[in-house]
Amino acid sequence: MRCKICRARAVAEVPQHHMALCRDCYLEWFPRYTQKTIDKFRMMSREERVLVAVSGGKDSQTLWRVLVELGYAADGVVIDLGIGDDGGAAPPGEGYSAESVACVRRLARRLERPLWVIDLREAMGRTVPEVRRGRRPVCSACGVVKRYVMNRVAYEGGYDVIATGHNLDDEAAALFGNVLSWDTYYLSRQGPVSPQRGERLMRKVKPFCYFTERETAMYALLSGTPYYHEECPNAVGATTISYKELLNRLEVTARGSKRRFLDGFLRQRALFRQAAEEMPLAYCERCGMPSPVQLCGFCRMVGDAPLTRPGALGALRPEGAPAPRVPQTDPAPSGAPA
Repeated sequence: MRCKICRARAVAEVPQHHMALCRDCYLEWFPRYTQKTIDKFRMMSREERVLVAVSGGKDSQTLWRVLVELGYAADGVVIDLGIGDDGGAAPPGEGYSAESVACVRRLARRLERPLWVIDLREAMGRTVPEVRRGRRPVCSACGVVKRYVMNRVAYEGGYDVIATGHNLDDEAAALFGNVLSWDTYYLSRQGPVSPQRGERLMRKVKPFCYFTERETAMYALLSGTPYYHEECPNAVGATTISYKELLNRLEVTARGSKRRFLDGFLRQRALFRQAAEEMPLAYCERCGMPSPVQLCGFCRMVGDAPLTRPGALGALRPEGAPAPRVPQTDPAPSGAPA
């Protein structure tokens, strides 16, 4: 198999783009296509400050590296969720979460970029496995925590946009699940860009939305980007994994199905926008962050924890930063305009 660009021996096949590439051409093509996606959806500019949500996995690690190489002012944020190798709470400095954070720190040193490290034991007084209540799945609690923390850091840290490493497999699986339940609110919010609402609900972008998981893994491998190879032990049996497996089987018989599925939805997304516009935007009376109800989902779940207090991040600074940059903020009253 020959590289489509230079005709050297190909090492990476990209079926959805109908081509194969050698190592050097793949390492050039991947960032270029990332920039093309950013431009297509007008995600962000190089004048804006970008906060990359990094987990230690191949997608987020690769995204951070590529954005820095493309010239974006991209800092990282990683959350020590306190998850052990068995999925339960881990002793400090041990287990799945600690290894993930260590991997992110290695990349931050290589990129020479600031990294926010949020330890949930300090921020909440407990780990994700300990914070879930009743029958609420660990993954559900984890999602609430991660969305809250990255939005809080972006707002109080003065960032313009949050970038996540969601890939085409992630987006197609999430879309499939939302279509199955016809959840119009989530459908209205899904897409490569979630616009900022008010002052405190930050813009989120997904520059890798057109790359498959295999394609990001290939870039990480060929570029030598460090990442933590283990999957979260709590992800075993997750519904989204079964959706991904189903869509992968479809992709084998109908190449390009995932991309057509996502693009077809994006062309019709305006039909669902009213659901998002009708959702009220107020503020949590405890922490001051956006919430449609009196207490946001995070505060209802964790109670009166250190991170729920206004200005809680003011004493923190990202590792590798020259000086503290987080302003103290007062909560907006519930229902106040942004």
